[in-house]
Amino acid sequence: MTHQDTTHAHSSANPSLEKGSPSDRSYDMHQGAALRSTSHPLTPSNLFTYNLLISLFPPLANITPGGHPLDSTQPAFPVYHRRFANPAPLGLSAFALTTFVLSLVNVGAHGVTTPNVVVGLALFYGGLCQLLAGMWEFAVGNTFGATAFSSYGGFWMSFALVISPWSGIPGSYTVAAEFDHAIGFFLFGWFIFTFMMFIASLRSSVALSGVFFFLTITFLLLGISYFVPTHPGIATAGGVLGLLTAFNAWYVAAAGLLTPDTSYFVLPVGNMSKRD
Repeated sequence: MTHQDTTHAHSSANPSLEKGSPSDRSYDMHQGAALRSTSHPLTPSNLFTYNLLISLFPPLANITPGGHPLDSTQPAFPVYHRRFANPAPLGLSAFALTTFVLSLVNVGAHGVTTPNVVVGLALFYGGLCQLLAGMWEFAVGNTFGATAFSSYGGFWMSFALVISPWSGIPGSYTVAAEFDHAIGFFLFGWFIFTFMMFIASLRSSVALSGVFFFLTITFLLLGISYFVPTHPGIATAGGVLGLLTAFNAWYVAAAGLLTPDTSYFVLPVGNMSKRD
C-alpha cells in the first residue's frame, strides 16, 4: 500500500483527519493513547507522523481525536469527541418561568389563587427540561449545576404531582390543616437544601448567589405560610420574593447566552471565583 493509500485509509476511518480539517492530537507513547492538544494544525509532516504511529502502535487506531475508545459498531454514526453546549441557560430559564407563574399565583395577581395552572409548566419545562439540563451538566463536569438543576427539576415534578387533583394526594387528607402542614414540611426541606446551595454558590458570582439567596427566603416564607394560613401576607411576601428569584434567574440565563462570541454586549454577573 502506498503512503497516499495509507493516508486515505486512516482519513476515512477518522473523519477528523480529512484534508483541511484541524488535528488537535498529541501522543503519549507510554499509555498508547491520543491526548488532546490545540497547538498542532494538520500538515503533511505531522500527518505522516500520525500514520507512522498508527503502524507502530495499533491501539492508537482505536482512539478518537478526543482520546475516547472508537466504536465502529454503527458505521453510519461515527464516534467523535463531542463538545457539549452550555446547559445552564436552559436550566435557569426553565426554573425562572415556572417560578414566575407560581409566584404570580402566590401574590394573587388578578385574583388568581389556584395554582393548578402551573402543573403543565412544572412537569415539562421546570421539571423535565431542567432535569435534562442537570444531566447535561453532569456530562460537562459541573457538579454544582448538575446538583442544582437535577434537584429543582425533581422539585417541580413532585410539586406538580402533589397539587394535581388527579394524583389523589390532596384528597387523601381528610383534615385540611394536616395537608397544609404536610406541604409546609415539604417546603422546609427545600429551604434547607436551597440554603446549602446558597453557601456552595458563594464563590461563583453575585448574580448566581442572588438566585439562591432569594430562593432560600422564598421557601422559608412559603413554608411558614402553610403553618399560619390566617396570615395571608406571609404567602404574598413569599410570592414577591419568588418573583425576584425568577427575574434574577432569567438575568443569569441571559448572561450565559450573551457571550462575546454570540452577542454585541455581555451582562455583568459579579465574578466571585477564586483568583490567583
